Amino acid sequence: MKIVVLDGYTLNPGDLSWQKLEELGDVRVYDRTPDELVVERSHNARILLTNKTILDAAILSQLPRLRYIGVLATGINVVDIHAAKKRGVVVANVPAYGIDSVAQMCFAHILNLTNRVGEHAAGVERGDWCKIEDFCYWRSPQIELLGKTLSIIGYGDIGKAVAKLALAFGMKVLIHTRTSPVRLPEGVSNVDLDQAFSEADILTLHCPLTETTEKLVNAERLNLMKEGAFLINAARGPLLEEHAVAEALNSGKLGGAGLDVLSVEPPQMTNPLLSAKNCFITPHIAWATREARARLLAIAIMNVQAYVLGSPQNVVN
Repeated sequence: MKIVVLDGYTLNPGDLSWQKLEELGDVRVYDRTPDELVVERSHNARILLTNKTILDAAILSQLPRLRYIGVLATGINVVDIHAAKKRGVVVANVPAYGIDSVAQMCFAHILNLTNRVGEHAAGVERGDWCKIEDFCYWRSPQIELLGKTLSIIGYGDIGKAVAKLALAFGMKVLIHTRTSPVRLPEGVSNVDLDQAFSEADILTLHCPLTETTEKLVNAERLNLMKEGAFLINAARGPLLEEHAVAEALNSGKLGGAGLDVLSVEPPQMTNPLLSAKNCFITPHIAWATREARARLLAIAIMNVQAYVLGSPQNVVN
């Protein structure tokens, strides 16, 4: 049975092992696959694994032997799942592998905005501390999280993990979610969307990208926010109307932003957020701790094993 991994490098740049997958069939792993080679490399495969390589209806129509697609991620937008279903192709994803890693990155951005540790450490390395008259100095306001309000948009597994960390810092937590939680921890309140924006000292996004959430953070909602509030996005780039966010940062309406995702990745140099004031961007790495990647790979292989045994799991179509 031929198994092809179309773009395995970001998941496994060499610090993990494909051995368990190789025990299931004839495996070929490509670091990356350009669009023009997808069909050629996939032509005889019964099983395809993809992270970000697009498998649309046109491509699927050229792969008559294909019976299973494993997405090496939680998001499934890279696969036309309806076209796959029509062709009898099972599509499975990997849910809930990076909950704590993403929550950790969210707070890494929050702590960067409130303390600017890297900025001050770089200043000391330049010799700035050696040149001052006082025993200490700071180049940005040092902000305590205790008592601040964190608004969390989306209260799935990651939103819950972020709320838990916020409560440990003594923050007040507001959530906005599509569902109505039966029970919330003490210190967490469910509010409407406008209240979540207007009361936030820090607003963080942990909702899926849908037709209703695309450009959720736009000029109108930014105007609801407190002057100098912070915005965090470690979910999906298109949740932001990026020009509006850049304008809010440059005007000082937003005090800062910590972003791990952008609408187009890798971004174009023309993306306004790349040059916006107090905007700190990491290259979509919240998921990329070795621990999270190891879980992802293990679950993806278990998905393949389950399919081979006739009981597919984590099926999305």
